[in-house]
Amino acid sequence: MGDVDELFEVKNALYTGNFQHCINEAQKVKPSGDDARSLKEVMMYRAYVGQRKYGVVLDEIRPSSEPALLAVRMLADYLSNESNRSRTVTDLDKKCAGSLDLSNSTFLLMAANIYYHEGNLDAALKVLHQSDDLECIGMMIQIYLRMDRVDVARKEWNKMKEKDEDSTLSQLAQAWIFLAMGGDKLTQAYYIFQEMADRNSSTCMLLNGQAAAYIAQGKYDDAETVLQESMDKDSNNPETLINMIVLSQLTGKAPEVSNRYMSQLKESHRRHPFVENYFSKDAEFDRLAKSYAPSVAS
Repeated sequence: MGDVDELFEVKNALYTGNFQHCINEAQKVKPSGDDARSLKEVMMYRAYVGQRKYGVVLDEIRPSSEPALLAVRMLADYLSNESNRSRTVTDLDKKCAGSLDLSNSTFLLMAANIYYHEGNLDAALKVLHQSDDLECIGMMIQIYLRMDRVDVARKEWNKMKEKDEDSTLSQLAQAWIFLAMGGDKLTQAYYIFQEMADRNSSTCMLLNGQAAAYIAQGKYDDAETVLQESMDKDSNNPETLINMIVLSQLTGKAPEVSNRYMSQLKESHRRHPFVENYFSKDAEFDRLAKSYAPSVAS
């Protein structure tokens, strides 16, 4: 029994984006040790953050709570309070400049998430590199893929494989890398996402992974099917909206279709990296357009 992970179901649900199931299982399970009880609470409140229910986290995690829970509260505060984000980042910079408790991998993950949202990928990597926790390595892989460094991402995945090749996190990381590699790896990525959905449950995260594989292969009808399923689960999921925008453009749908998804994305997820990049490109286009505008004769 010593080898049984009491929180297996809770962790898997969180990692695959099945946040409500994670919360339900966390409320049912009765771990035998203090460490497992603490981790259960952390996983549950991270699931609430995943559902964008920041108020629950802020109300229930008190200033006297343990450090790992306070780290989750820090991320919830950052995501829910746009006007105070600069203060949160300043406080985080001070903490990261000091001596960190490297055994608190939750703090490292939450800190890296904040830096990631800020677009400070170097700071996120600096924090994550201090841990060999599977989640920390998995997030490093996501960042390297965003930086188009598939080569480095593959090296990090080899570390995950050595620690636990069969873990859900290792399999997800492999699927992300296969998506980035393209070609015949796209089919393998799709099957990893599909197998996880079959084993656990279809979630927006897994469906968007399948959709990305389909889009990259030019299988637009199949992509639309899984994206519609994702929309049915959460019509405001940012990744689903982004993929719907891309698919609408690729399939030549009327401009108002993609504009509708874009309006929803801008309204609900203004600080999403895709939206911020869109605003930046839009402003740059306007600036360049003005420079080429014909001068008015005096």
